[in-house]
Parts: sequence; C-alpha cells; structure tokens
Amino acid sequence: MNVRDSEHIIAELKEKENYELTQDIGEADLILINTCSVREKPVHKLFSEVGAFEKAKKAGAKIGVCGCTASHLGSEIFKKAPYVDFVLGARNISKITTAVNTPKFVSTDINYDESDYAFGEFRGSPFKSYINISIGCDKKCTYCIVPHTRGDEISIPMSLILSEAKKAADSGAKEIFLLGQNVNNYGKRFSNAHEKVDFSDLLVRLSEIDGVERIRFTSPHPLHMDDKFLEVFSKNPKICKSMHMPLQSGNTKVLREMKRGYTKEWFLDRALKLRSLAPDVSISTDIIVAFPGESDDEFADTMDVIEKVRFEQIFSFKYSPRPLTKAAEFGNQIPENVASARLTHLQNRHNEILDEIVKAQNGKIFDVYFEELRANGGVAGRSFNNFLVQVQGSEELLGKTLKVKVDNPKRMVLYGNLA
Repeated sequence: MNVRDSEHIIAELKEKENYELTQDIGEADLILINTCSVREKPVHKLFSEVGAFEKAKKAGAKIGVCGCTASHLGSEIFKKAPYVDFVLGARNISKITTAVNTPKFVSTDINYDESDYAFGEFRGSPFKSYINISIGCDKKCTYCIVPHTRGDEISIPMSLILSEAKKAADSGAKEIFLLGQNVNNYGKRFSNAHEKVDFSDLLVRLSEIDGVERIRFTSPHPLHMDDKFLEVFSKNPKICKSMHMPLQSGNTKVLREMKRGYTKEWFLDRALKLRSLAPDVSISTDIIVAFPGESDDEFADTMDVIEKVRFEQIFSFKYSPRPLTKAAEFGNQIPENVASARLTHLQNRHNEILDEIVKAQNGKIFDVYFEELRANGGVAGRSFNNFLVQVQGSEELLGKTLKVKVDNPKRMVLYGNLA
C-alpha cells in the first residue's frame, strides 16, 4: 500500500509540478520519506534517515515526511527534525502539491476522503499495476495502529477501479494487484451512492477486462472469507492461486483478545476448504508471537495451525506495543527471552515445512510471468501460485509468460530452465 501511495505522489508531482525522479540525492530538489508505523523499528529509523538526508542534500532542497508515521506524529516531527519542510499523512496524499508549496505544511486528517480522487498515471513497473480498492480500516484489532493512521474504511468506486485497470492493461500491464487493508470487505461503505457490490463481484468484473491476464490481491480478512468468495477465487481462471490469510494467532482466546472476530476452528475451516477447492493454491500468513498473556499452551495452538495448514510463507514477528492501541495497555506483557524463543521455534519449524514444500516443486513446470532482471544474467517472475522462479536470460523475457521447468528449488527462489 505504501508503494502505491508513493506512486500516487510521484504522479501528482510529475503532472502538476514538473518534477522528475532522480537517484542522485545531490541533485534532488525534493526528498520524500514515505513511512510505516505498524512496528516500532521503522519509526525510529525515520529520524536517522531524515538526519542523513539533511546532511547530504543540496542547499534549498526540501524534505517531506509522508505516510502513517506522519499521520501519527504530525507536527511533533518538526520538533524532532526542524529541517523537515512538510508532514503529509497517509490519508492526505492528494494534497502533495499544496504541501510542496506551503512552508511547514501539516495535514494529518485520518478521515480525509480521497476515495473518489482520480490520481494521475504512474507505475514503478510496466508489467504490474497496483490498484487501491479501499482506504482505511474498520477493524479494531487491539495490537494495530493502522485505524489510527489511515482512518475509517471507505471503498473506492468500482468505476474508478475498472478504469484504472483498463488503462494499465492497455499500456501492457498483464497483472493487476488489488490493495486494501481488508480487500474482501470491499463494498460495505462508499462515500456516495453506489450500486450494491462486493469483492467477489469486483473480481469478476476485473477479470472481464481484455489484456488482464492475472489478478492478485492483499490482504483479505479471514472473517470475510465466505463460500462465494472462495468459489470465485478457486474457479476464475484469471485469479492467481495465492492467498494471504493473516492468522495472527492460532488460539481462540488470544484471537478474542486481539479482537480478530474469528476462531481457530473458523480459520482452519476456511484454509482447508481453500486447499480442497484449489489444490495448487499457496497460502501465506502473518503471525504475532508473545501477544500479552499468551501462555505456552496458547502458543502451541498457533503451532498446531501451522502443522495443519502448512503455509508456503509466514511473516512472523514478536508482539510490538504500539501507541494508541489497547494491547499496549495490557499488563501481562511477555518477557523478551520468552518471545524470542517462541519466534525462533516457529521460524525453525516453518523452515522445515518449507524445505519439504520446496523439494516437492522439483521437476514441475510453471507458467511464469517475467518482470525482474536479477544479478548474473538472471530473469525472475512469479508462477500463477506465487512462487518466485528464476532462469538465465535477458530483458527480452520481461513481460512474457513462459513455461519453466524447475530443476534447482531453493527456499526463496525456484531455479529452472525454459521448458
């Protein structure tokens, strides 16, 4: 989502202020830092980065801080880094041209409505188009700062989404990547009158666009994975068979304290139904270990879900207290040594599972959409079910979907040859 926000900012500045991108900080007239605040470390990193930019920039160059940390800290950023010229929150990026031209500009309204704002065209990759389908989040997860930095959830009108997808396809992008905090909650609320539509309907409409060959999305919420959604996902030939299902915890009591809205049993039911409907699907997840009060037995429930679902990818973290969140006020925080031990145990076991999954890919043939040049003559792309696959080749492969036979599978990359 931050990548897409950055693309929107670039589009606005290119179209309305005649800016061009540069990789040379010495010639930059404007330096932008687009921030995240989901975990504590990026917030700390911001101020060291800003300080380094201040020393390296040319005289007169401006520095702007954008994104979620901007929403959270607002004008406090000026106190810690007085050389910052403006602060622009995650829900206010359409104001970038005003920010650039207004000394010490601050706009951090988390409920500013940009849902029907038509941003200009800019994509970092000619082969893929990121498209926001909603902004904000209506969930109240007790560990999460996002609702406090991105505001209430509003769906973007379907006409804007379809128009953006068609433009991308017409310009050669074969893959559409839909973005939202909870994409499968799409259609619950629009700013203005709108036909009744849900995420499954949107997927079908997007799949009807000529030139769109692949549709991906992140992140769906397990609570909203109804049968209609799983059926459309599994049967539509343009929807890539990879699903991100954020588990967070495998224990129902912990899930209730996190305010996730589902149980261990519901998550397992949805994940295993997905496996049965789409046998080639890859499933990724997010897991927080050592949530306040988590017992050894409750952590064991998380490990049980890992054993039953056998995720192809896990993004795992120790619980990090975030300001403005309920869980930060909980008194039963887990000791650091216990949290570290649980994370290590989880990651080690998942690596064992992943090695088995990867080994099973040897000899398989995948349709790979090539979109990235890599070192030493490598060209990489994604299989339909989201494995990263690499072959030897050149830029003439970019933008093509070709069959690859895997002969050297590794955890992070499946190496092979054109079939």
